[in-house]
Amino acid sequence: MDAVLDTIWEYMAAGFHHLAETFYATLQNLHFLGPIVLITLLALCTVAVTKLLSRLINTKRYTELEKKFHYWSGLRDQAMQCEDREKGKRMARNIDQAELNKAYYDYFFEGFMLGIARRIIPIFFMFAFINEYYRSENLLTIFGRGYVLQIPTSGGEPLLIGAVFWYIISLLFGYLFWFFAAKFFSASRTVQTDVLPTMAKPLKDVNY
Repeated sequence: MDAVLDTIWEYMAAGFHHLAETFYATLQNLHFLGPIVLITLLALCTVAVTKLLSRLINTKRYTELEKKFHYWSGLRDQAMQCEDREKGKRMARNIDQAELNKAYYDYFFEGFMLGIARRIIPIFFMFAFINEYYRSENLLTIFGRGYVLQIPTSGGEPLLIGAVFWYIISLLFGYLFWFFAAKFFSASRTVQTDVLPTMAKPLKDVNY
């Protein structure tokens, strides 16, 4: 069994290495953009890929567990709204012990595994790729400097930002931008939904 797992791991490692080499060969056409723009684009592409995978990757089991969890959670909320508070608490406790706790842990674990496939693997693949192919010595060879960004400080020695650190910063800003953009477009659609039915109302008869 160990030999089989070792063989599988070797094939996976070779596959990831070949993918990274192919990806790096493609990125060489974008080196003229400079390290700041290049690493920022890689971070933004990572955000886009994770969002796309979140839409595409789903399982029937996860959908069923989600429905089951929301059903028992709603039933518990109804029990807590009972006029007899003590009776409501007992009913909620019974629901927790009988169904809700198990439904929650199954739903959480399935979502956690999907989260690894949707987000963790793409993020850490890109992290490992940048750490390997855009380390300081490679940056020096490609761009003529061993850092991505130089920030002046009051002490005289500038603060040098490496590729990995800049990737993490860009990733955080990418997710923040996506969050606020989604909020903005959601609010815009809500406003349009409220306005259009009002505009579509037939005009009342007017006596001229």
